[in-house]
Amino acid sequence: MDLHEKIRSLPTQAGVYLYKNAEGKVIYVGKAKNLRSRVRSYFVEGRAEDAKTDSLLREAVDLDYIVVDNEKEALALENNLIKQKQPRFNILLRDDKTYPYVKLTLGERFPRVYVTRRLKKDGSLYYGPYFPANLAYRILDLIHRHFLIPSCKVDLNRFHPRPCLQYYIGRCLGPCVEGLTTLAAYEEAVRDVKLFLEGRQTELSRSLRERMEAAAENQQYELAGKYRDLISTVEQLQDKQRMAAVEGSDADVFGYHWENQMLAVNLFHMRGGRVLDRREFFWEDLPATLAGETGEFIPGEFFSALLKQVFIEQQYVPREIFVPVDFEDRESLEELLSENCRHKVQIIVPQRGEKRSLIDLAGQNAKQSFDQRFRVMRPATKVIQAALQDALTLPELPRRIECFDISHIQGAETVASMVVWEDGKMKKSDYRKFIIRSVEGVDDFASMREVVTRRYKRVQEETTPSRAKNARDGDPGSTTPSRAKNARDGDPGSNGKMPSLVLVDGGLGQLHAAAEALESLEITNQPLAAIAKREEIIYVHGQEDEPVVLDHHSPVLHLVQLIRDEAHRFAVTFHRKRREMRDRNTELLKIPGVGEGTTRRLLQHFGSVQAVKEADAAALSSVVSKPQAEAILQHFRR
Repeated sequence: MDLHEKIRSLPTQAGVYLYKNAEGKVIYVGKAKNLRSRVRSYFVEGRAEDAKTDSLLREAVDLDYIVVDNEKEALALENNLIKQKQPRFNILLRDDKTYPYVKLTLGERFPRVYVTRRLKKDGSLYYGPYFPANLAYRILDLIHRHFLIPSCKVDLNRFHPRPCLQYYIGRCLGPCVEGLTTLAAYEEAVRDVKLFLEGRQTELSRSLRERMEAAAENQQYELAGKYRDLISTVEQLQDKQRMAAVEGSDADVFGYHWENQMLAVNLFHMRGGRVLDRREFFWEDLPATLAGETGEFIPGEFFSALLKQVFIEQQYVPREIFVPVDFEDRESLEELLSENCRHKVQIIVPQRGEKRSLIDLAGQNAKQSFDQRFRVMRPATKVIQAALQDALTLPELPRRIECFDISHIQGAETVASMVVWEDGKMKKSDYRKFIIRSVEGVDDFASMREVVTRRYKRVQEETTPSRAKNARDGDPGSTTPSRAKNARDGDPGSNGKMPSLVLVDGGLGQLHAAAEALESLEITNQPLAAIAKREEIIYVHGQEDEPVVLDHHSPVLHLVQLIRDEAHRFAVTFHRKRREMRDRNTELLKIPGVGEGTTRRLLQHFGSVQAVKEADAAALSSVVSKPQAEAILQHFRR
């Protein structure tokens, strides 16, 4: 039976249809109130020539269908099949950002709580999703501190000899050790957690108050005090929720920007009337099924497909969803989401007023997202230099930046690196390595002081002809003989001049250490800055009270991070090499009769200490003398 015969035999009931290509792969999934009418509409005269169906029908050679009872079931089945089959002519939600849930494992003898991003049908209860993501972890911490239900991975099906640290610091009831708690007490705590996560604070407060009064009557004053503190915590949270409810309701707001066959969508998550998080979606090559007769974007069909994938099967859906355009199956999707969530869900297309302004705001942000993703690839070097000069209030356009980093493990083999950015790119020929000589133990500040002093003392010497001899003699801290030649040549990388900016990896401590080093050399007015890890805040010397906080998408911040990360990589690589040399040399040098020359020959021949250990007497004798070979064999046998 060919495709057209199948279409003529389609039922008139609601259902889902699947177009397949010659290889039998599903290329499009759609749903319909009337399967025969819907599929036949693709072949109406003139329809097959439009951009929406032309590519699809060129590939489709077969058709399958599934009949369901109503349109709502068709919506749910269509969504499942799209996620399962990933057909290329459907909108596919490739965004991998998910929000966390709090999981209560009721299927266990002693239930526990976890933060998870995956929902499973395992008998557990899931609460969420939480916006922003760290809210789930704050709630989990509150449960540990006040309800003492753990998140550990200890096997609670058997008892253990002693509890873990969480019990001793008062964050767990200790169900892992016999006698620390009872099953009844643990079940009571689990019921309280369940009421708390379900938002039934009034019922929870009433139950806690009854238990507090009963404990006080029985003169269990310590237990009564615990219930009193728990009531206080629950009531404080209840007051915060009331305030949020007064400020506004929960809603999700969509906005989009379409241009040159590329699309950016922004989704605002509003909870309690406030925007708590923003989600971005991007499509660079939309399927032809979303283009009309002129090849233009059809937002209605797009949002119909997007909302199904975003909200169907979600445990929580807000009561209001604001979208910029109406679409055909909006009412059916409202009914399906309302049934799934057990509260009324409205998909609203506001035309004016405050709600429309929210849509417009989301659209403006989608335009910004579009520009950052598709249009603003990489600003010109001069643009970045000018932006950096403006951000850090530098006296001139930064042509050369020298960045320092310290690397060690608990003070051992402390080294430093200096990398150079010049006129838009990293200049590896000017990189420098330093072995820290004057510092013992862990002291990053003193190490930074030493390396900055040595570096710019060398620059000073290169600019003074009378000190040329000192430069020719080389810096005793330099790690590479070739560096002496650079010094004699006047270090062509710096030309005897201070850089436009000295950048150090670290916070205020490293910044002040570098500043002290420059002051000791009587170098004044040298632009100096530090970039702090984690916070990614830039501290500029002289204006430490007003740190520079740049947007995470700022090209200036990206440049500073790139230079900082390169300095860190260079320092860590050198440190590892030093440590490996120390470790491997020490092992062989412990052997009587084996000196540095013999060690070097062995490593060059065998490649590693491990290979020397595994070598037999004949192999060793080909490199070293017979007595040395015997000594090496005896050492490793011991």
